[in-house]
Amino acid sequence: MARRQPNPKVDAFMERTEQWKPEFEVLRNLALDSGLTEELKWGQPCYTFEGGNVFLIHGFKEYCAVLFMKGALMPDNDRLLIRQTQKVQAARQLRFSNLSEVERKAEQIAAYMRDAIEIERAGLTVELKPAEEFAVPIELQTRFDGDAAFRAAFEALTPGRRRAYLLHFTEPKQSKTREARIEKHFPRILDGKGLNDR
Repeated sequence: MARRQPNPKVDAFMERTEQWKPEFEVLRNLALDSGLTEELKWGQPCYTFEGGNVFLIHGFKEYCAVLFMKGALMPDNDRLLIRQTQKVQAARQLRFSNLSEVERKAEQIAAYMRDAIEIERAGLTVELKPAEEFAVPIELQTRFDGDAAFRAAFEALTPGRRRAYLLHFTEPKQSKTREARIEKHFPRILDGKGLNDR
């Protein structure tokens, strides 16, 4: 695929960026060379193929990364892909701590990008663990038992939304914190909204 034109929204993002700017510039050039369409999604430069998200570039305090949406399906002979947490099912990251590392691995990064594009082009999907296989914390089960409308609203959510809530609710170690999270999101669930919906 031919190099794509930069997206003005990503230009603006790059101008505002302070941390990781030189690293982002190299990663962005590799991404544009891949021929994917450049967009700004979730406040980050995101690269798409025929409307499907393939990867994005993002930064954290300790590192910057290329996040491959279907990284779990990618060959990883160099063992560079990182799963952010055990809860992440599909995405994988290539992480970098400085500019020289990005420059040194530029050919590898481009190869990983090509692999990700081929997976998207082939229409492959990651088999996600169903929401039903995630544990329901006792605090949520108690709420379900006492409120049939709330249970029905939760069960009417899409599997992805249910899965996100279950992960969010089971994360805290203390029961009090789990209860507080359930209470906070109670109205959103009744409205049919997901954890990150506006």
